[in-house]
Amino acid sequence: MWYVMKQTGDHPMYTNILYPTDGSRGANAALEHAREVGEQYDGTVHVLHAVNSNYFGYMGGGGDEDVPSGMMKPRGDESQTGMMGGGGDGSQTGMMAEDHRELRKALETHASTVIEEIADEFGDVDTVPVTVVGKPHQAILEYADEHDIDMIVMGTHGQSGLQRYLLGSVAEKVVRMADVPVVTIRASEVAED
Repeated sequence: MWYVMKQTGDHPMYTNILYPTDGSRGANAALEHAREVGEQYDGTVHVLHAVNSNYFGYMGGGGDEDVPSGMMKPRGDESQTGMMGGGGDGSQTGMMAEDHRELRKALETHASTVIEEIADEFGDVDTVPVTVVGKPHQAILEYADEHDIDMIVMGTHGQSGLQRYLLGSVAEKVVRMADVPVVTIRASEVAED
C-alpha cells in the first residue's frame, strides 16, 4: 500500500481515523486495517455510516428541505391539504410526508444498530460511532473536514470497467476529493471465511 503520510517530526500521526461503512462485505473489507492503524498510533477510529438521502429523496434536517423532492411544500394558506404535503398551518398532514419521516427514522435506527455492532469489533481501540444522513461521499468528506480526520480507511466493492463508470463509486469520489490520505481495501482482496 502506498499513500502520503502526515508527518509530525519523524513520525506520522494518525490520531483520528475515519472508517466509513454501510455494513456490507465491501465496506467491511477495511475493518481490520482501520483497527490496526488505530492500535498502532493509539488513535480513535470514527465508525461512520451515511444513510443515503437518495433513499427517501431529500437531504433531511428540518423545515421545507425535509419534504421529499417531487412533493409539494406547504404554502402557508388553506389551498393545500391532504396527501401531498400538509395543512394551511404548515403542518405535515399528508400520508407521504408521514411515510418519509417513518422511513428516515427506521433507516437511522437500523444504521445506528449496525454501527454500534461494528464499533464493538474494534476491541480496545477507541471508537466514535456516528450515523449521518446525506449523500455518502459528501457526508464522509464533510465529517473528515469537521473532525480533523488524519486518514480515511474504507473498503470498496471491487467494481471495475463499465459497471464502475456507470454507477460511480463512493470510494473513488472520496479518494479524488479528500484532503487527507485515503486507504482503500477491495473486498476481493480479503479472504472469505
